[in-house]
Amino acid sequence: MKTPRTFADALADTALKSVFNPYRDHCILHDRDDGAHIRKRNLVHCLEASIESKVDTIWIARDLGYRGGRRTGVPLTDEVHLTSASALLGGIALDRATRGPVVAERTAAAVWRVLSHIEAPAVLWNIFPLHPHEPDDPLSNRCHTRAERDATWPFLTALIAMIAPRRIVAIGRDAGLALSGIEIPVMTVRHPSYGGQSEFIAGVHAIYGLDEDDPAPELPFLASQAASGAMA
Repeated sequence: MKTPRTFADALADTALKSVFNPYRDHCILHDRDDGAHIRKRNLVHCLEASIESKVDTIWIARDLGYRGGRRTGVPLTDEVHLTSASALLGGIALDRATRGPVVAERTAAAVWRVLSHIEAPAVLWNIFPLHPHEPDDPLSNRCHTRAERDATWPFLTALIAMIAPRRIVAIGRDAGLALSGIEIPVMTVRHPSYGGQSEFIAGVHAIYGLDEDDPAPELPFLASQAASGAMA
C-alpha cells in the first residue's frame, strides 16, 4: 500500500459485517452502476494530488458518515462540497457516484467552511475508513468497534507513511484518543456535531493561526500554493 492506487485497491478488498465499503459495495437505492469505481477513483485522485502538492497535515475524524464519504468516497466531504474539494486540490476530477438529488452532511459543511478559510489543503480521513451501520439499517451511523478498528488500522498507518505529515488534526475526542499513540504531533479539536461547530472552527483557526474575520482565499489552490502555504 505504498501508492494511492495500491492503497485504494487494498481498501476496496476489505469486507466487514454491517459495514458499507464505498470503494467496493453497491447501494441499490442511490448508487450509479459504477458507483464504487467512481468513489475509488475520487479517493485516488485526492491522494495523488495531496502527495504531489506535498500536503503536510491530515485531518482525522472517527467514522465515515452515510451522508458524506459513503456517497462520495472522499472522507469528510459530501456531494455539496465535491466541487470545493476538487478546487482545493487544483481542479482534480471528482465525480458523483450517486443518482438523484445532491445530499448534504452537517459535519462536511463545517469542515469545508473552515477549509475555505485556510490557504493550504489537508488530507481528510477517518479512524475507521468505511461506513459502519446498524445491522437492520444501512443508512444509519454507528461507532465502529475495536475489532473493526484493528482490522483497518493498517490503512491509517499506510496513509501516514504515504503522506508523511508534519501534524495531524484529530476531529473529536474519540479520534484524539485513538491517535494518542501516534508518533506525530496530534492536535485535537471539538467535533462540529451536537452544537460544537463554533468550538470546532475556533480550534482549527487557532491551530492555523487564523482570525475568524480574515477573508477567505479564492479557490482553486494550485499545487505550488499548497506546498508553500503558511502553516502555524
